[in-house]
This record gives sequence, structure tokens and C-alpha cells, in this order.
Amino acid sequence: MTPRERILAILRGEQPDQLPWAGDMDYWAYYLIKTGQKPEGFIQSDDYIQWHRDLGVGFYLQGYFPYKQFFDNCEVIEWNEGHRKYKKIKTHLGSVRECWEYIPSSFSEGPVEHFLKSEADLPIMKHIYQNTRFEPDYDYAIKRKQQVGDQGVVLCYLPKSPFMHLLALEAGIMSLTMIAMMVPGELQELLDVMKKAFDQAAQIAVDSPAEVLMIPENLSSEMVGPDFFEKYMRAYQEEWTTKIREAGKYSFIHIDGTLRGLLKQEASVGFSVLEALTPDPVGDLKIEELSDFVGDSKSILWGGIPGVYFTPNTSDEEFERHVKQVISIMVKEPRYVLGVADQVPPDGLESRVKRVMELVEEYGRYEL
Repeated sequence: MTPRERILAILRGEQPDQLPWAGDMDYWAYYLIKTGQKPEGFIQSDDYIQWHRDLGVGFYLQGYFPYKQFFDNCEVIEWNEGHRKYKKIKTHLGSVRECWEYIPSSFSEGPVEHFLKSEADLPIMKHIYQNTRFEPDYDYAIKRKQQVGDQGVVLCYLPKSPFMHLLALEAGIMSLTMIAMMVPGELQELLDVMKKAFDQAAQIAVDSPAEVLMIPENLSSEMVGPDFFEKYMRAYQEEWTTKIREAGKYSFIHIDGTLRGLLKQEASVGFSVLEALTPDPVGDLKIEELSDFVGDSKSILWGGIPGVYFTPNTSDEEFERHVKQVISIMVKEPRYVLGVADQVPPDGLESRVKRVMELVEEYGRYEL
């Protein structure tokens, strides 16, 4: 069977010829481009998919958001200062500003200033989302579908749930928690406005050429917890996993942090796949605990190899031990996909990536 056939078999609840193996190599590829080891445009090219074939890795990421966002009745100003990228949105009610800083040593960026800093910004944020619209942008999904072929599946993103969007991107955990405690009614008004806008984008994503669809929550349970999840996130996830299923497609959630505090709840939502699961010794659940922990959920468990295991920071012996152990658990029943949890990092070793497929071919036949 091909990597695509194995993944689709698992998604349909069938048993493939061996354990599927698929990995997110986008971050690693970005590093190789920035250091001159791969050409510009590599990630979007046919050669990127061939790279997956050469390394024996099934393709499913990177996905992308198959829509464009537009702001009406707002002025958007963007500029750069060194490694810092600023964005300011001006409205008749006032302005909000964010800043993301690129860190050369890690080949990544993160927010150092958020749009939503306090409850005083809520009316401005509400106005912005009342004047937000989305339009389809399917060209890349169409291109990917042609490129990927038998190497995997084409994935696109819905928006995060409005609460998680604020937490991860536009407010941060401290400001959002304070706002939720001090003015919960006003926060809920903003979330309702955001959901109305995000529902447009989510439907565009469901209607896209993608075969599988992800709500990219980037969830870690020490940041959210059951209370916030039940109050602010479950309903959105349940609504859109249902609509994805009704469209004849498969739903993913990216839950790549600590698992113990939320995995049971997420397993009860109805996602086809719980993806990027990071086990012990990096995560907080052992690989053999995952199945029992999610109970009667039929969700596929996707992940298993922490990114650090692909780097020189982990010995060859430990890498071999861990991958063999994970495979030994995953071949007990056809509900797993072996994957990177969550990305091969910049200092990844090509030999390690290739070795995974060798180990799968040797040990990845099902016991059933």
C-alpha cells in the first residue's frame, strides 16, 4: 500500500498492510531554506513532496488557511523594525497594535505584544471582527492535491476556536484570564462576534478541495484546562466537527502540548483524529496510556515521536528504543498513525527521519 492508502484506511476504520507513518517537516524545511541548503520556494514545489518520498515520510502538513481575511472600516498599518514585525489596526474607537519578533537562533517567531491587552481594548476588537470578512483562496490546495499524489493527503485549516485564537495569537493567557475573570459578559460578546466571522471562514475551509480539515488549536492543557474548554471551546469544536463529517471529510485537532488535563475532553468532541500527541518522556502521558485515557472514543491517535528525538540531543540508542516502543503499542490495533510530535526541528538529522520508515517496515505489521 502507498502512504496515502494507509492513511485513508486508518481514517475509514480499516486495517492497512502496516502502521502508517507521516510527519510534519515544514519547520525543518524552513531552516534548510534559511541556511541555503534548500532553494527559495522549496516548500511549495514538487521537490518538497519528492523529499518526503525520498525520506519515506507520508505527507499531510503543512496545511494552510484556504481563505483571505479582509478588514472593512479599519485602517491596517504594517512595518518592520529589525527582527520585529508590527501591525496596527486603527478604528474610529481607537487603535490596537501587535508585535511579533523573529528569533534567528530558533528560526521562529513569537508575539511580544498583543492586540488585546486589557478590557479597554474589547470595544475596538469587537468593531474589528464586526467588520471582518473572508473570501475563498483555494489555489494552493488545488496545487497540493496535484502534487501530493500517493504520498499522503491534503489538509487545510479552519480558524481556531475564538477563545483559543485570542489566547494563542491576540491576547495571551494572562490578559485573557484577567478579562474572563473581570468582565466575562463583555468577553462573551467579543467571542460571539468573532464566531460569526469565523463561521464564514470555517465554511469556506469545509468547502475547499482539502480531504482532511484541522482546527489548529495548538492546545496544551496547562494553558486552558477543563473549565475554559467547556465554557468557551467545546461548542465550536462540536459544531464544526459535525459539519466536517456531514461534508464527507475528516476532522483533526492539533493538540501538541500536555495531554493529561484535556485529552479525555477532546476525545469526547467527535474529532476523527487527535493529532501531534506528544508522549512521555517529553509529554505527560506514556504512549501506552493514550488508548485507555480516551476511553470509548473512536478518534485516531496520531503522533508519538517527539521532535527532539530527531536531533543530536537524543542518542541513537534512545531514539531506537523509543520508536520501537511506540511502534509496538501502535500495532496492537489500527487506530494509530505514527507521526512527529509535533515537528522535525531545525537541527533534525536526515538519518533519523529515514530510520523511522526502516523501523516501521521491520516492526510495523499488525498483531491482529
